[in-house]
Amino acid sequence: MPKSRNDRKKKAVYTPPPSAAKPKVSPRWLAPTMLGFGIFGVLWIATYYIAGVDGKIPFMGELGNWNLAIGFGGIIICVLLSTRWH
Repeated sequence: MPKSRNDRKKKAVYTPPPSAAKPKVSPRWLAPTMLGFGIFGVLWIATYYIAGVDGKIPFMGELGNWNLAIGFGGIIICVLLSTRWH
C-alpha cells in the first residue's frame, strides 16, 4: 500500500544539544564594591561643590581640583567593575 503524503513530509522535532557550560556567576563582593565606589564618587564631588569650595571642609580646600579626580576616579572604578558583572 502506498504511503500518504503526510507521512513523507514529517520531520524529526529539533531538540537543542544540552549545554555543558555553566552560567557565569559574579563574585559576591562585586555588586557592593561597585555601588560603593559609584556612590562614593558622586558624594565626593557633591560635597566638594557644596562645602569644599568655600573652605568649610579644610582638607578639600587644600586639594583643589584634585577633588574632581578623586570623585571621577570612584565613578570610573564603578564603571570598570560593572563590566565584570554577569
